[in-house]
Amino acid sequence: MTSAAVPAQPTAVELPTLSLRESWPWILFSLLIALLAVYFVGAEQGATSVFSGNAVHEWVHDARHLLGFPCH
Repeated sequence: MTSAAVPAQPTAVELPTLSLRESWPWILFSLLIALLAVYFVGAEQGATSVFSGNAVHEWVHDARHLLGFPCH
């Protein structure tokens, strides 16, 4: 029977550090995607519609109810 070798001392794991300067493009991109999602779920209908027709409304209809936006 073989046994697994256990190291005598645990090895230290160095965690990466993130600076604000390096991460601001990702934060900005995430904010833009979140704002677009809120727009399409909450306001893409009627007078503020970017796309004609009712297709976007139908795609996000259940999400509107889940998030509490009124739609009918």
